[in-house]
Amino acid sequence: MVKLTPELINQSMQYINPCRERELDLRGYKIPQIENLGATLDQFDTIDLSDNDLRKLDNLPHLPRLKCLLLNNNRILRISDGLEEVVPSLSSIILTGNNLQELSDLEPLAGFKQLETICLLINPVSTKPNYREYMAYKFPQLRLLDFRKIKQKDRQAAQEFFRTKQGKDMLKEVAKRSKLNAAAALAAEATTGKVGGDSGRFANPDDMQRIREAIKRASSLAEVERLSQILQSGQLPEKFQHEISLNGHNGVTTDQVPVAMDY
Repeated sequence: MVKLTPELINQSMQYINPCRERELDLRGYKIPQIENLGATLDQFDTIDLSDNDLRKLDNLPHLPRLKCLLLNNNRILRISDGLEEVVPSLSSIILTGNNLQELSDLEPLAGFKQLETICLLINPVSTKPNYREYMAYKFPQLRLLDFRKIKQKDRQAAQEFFRTKQGKDMLKEVAKRSKLNAAAALAAEATTGKVGGDSGRFANPDDMQRIREAIKRASSLAEVERLSQILQSGQLPEKFQHEISLNGHNGVTTDQVPVAMDY
């Protein structure tokens, strides 16, 4: 893996692409996280971060010129909230071959008011029922989804579907899961670095990861808060410790932590 440093940015290929836009090529370095893009000085319309090792789309600096992000073939499973504030002109995002799972994972993209092209091919989310209807409904400005044009009849069909009980229930479930995702992400970030020191450390380091995984799978805000408190304390309650020692499970079960583990 290679860190995305200002030196790497300055040494990478920069050119005018076929769309006559200025592009920065950061493809194929196996970069694990986005950082230091402020070193671009907002000089690019397109940034190509394909074929790297990104797991989250986050940590973008203020780049008002940026119009297109190419993120093919990474491992992205989460998109940070609020990115529309730092890259407000984004009109195209290509996420082919990533790990986005649920429709709720796409909610952070809804803030982009100029987003006209989205590609989510070879992501689990693109196989979800009513995926295309949801995208046509949620992104009224979208023109191309997975390189297929969204036509007026597609929008009308989406509007009709989301007037039905099934469609309304689907929107409620996506909104609920999106809030849980945001709460879980905040909880995980808030506890990063707060456990594992000289005080409040888990006796078994695997326990910390088990609790974090349980946070991701929580089905209510109350469960997220409860698990976050356990993670921040650095110690499992005695009941959970005893059950882990008895059954030797590799993961936190619903007996060990009162949390729904399934979506």
